[in-house]
Amino acid sequence: MADIQGKKIAILATNGFEQSELEVPQRKLREAGATVEVISPETGEIRGWIGKDWGNPVKVDRPLADAHASDYDAIVLPGGQINPDLLRGNEQALSFIKDFYTEGKTVAAVCHAPWLLIETGIINGKRATGYQTIRTDLTNAGAEFVDEAVVTDNGVITSRQPSDLDAFSAKIIEEVREGRHERRAA
Repeated sequence: MADIQGKKIAILATNGFEQSELEVPQRKLREAGATVEVISPETGEIRGWIGKDWGNPVKVDRPLADAHASDYDAIVLPGGQINPDLLRGNEQALSFIKDFYTEGKTVAAVCHAPWLLIETGIINGKRATGYQTIRTDLTNAGAEFVDEAVVTDNGVITSRQPSDLDAFSAKIIEEVREGRHERRAA
């Protein structure tokens, strides 16, 4: 994978994130040389979801209240059903995501996390993908749904599911290396 030494990536999550959708990108981005921080409205630890039960705890590196998009090069939004549903009701989380977009930074969402891109207005007019059950949500929000492992539209990366995480992680690395994107505000 391409080297992104010196880059800093935020992973925004709360309890109920899909375990692999946080841990795989976190590991791959670190292996590529990035500093990766888990940001959450919670402090201490958050717990993932695996299959039909709670998964493993993950350390929160920085509380959302102390995080600023200007300190990072990209944001990764893991899915699962619980995590993005909780975050889309959190105005501070939505503002944090919008700031990445407005600053032209990479915004990456997998599985159900495109719900956050719907809530922020970022997805409107973009080509995107997500978990099969949110296809209608994406279409109704103005996205052109594409059933591919990874879809990128001007630095906004979306992906479908855990089996696509290698391609998702590789695309995040590629977009971070590419740098800022010129965009209109969400």
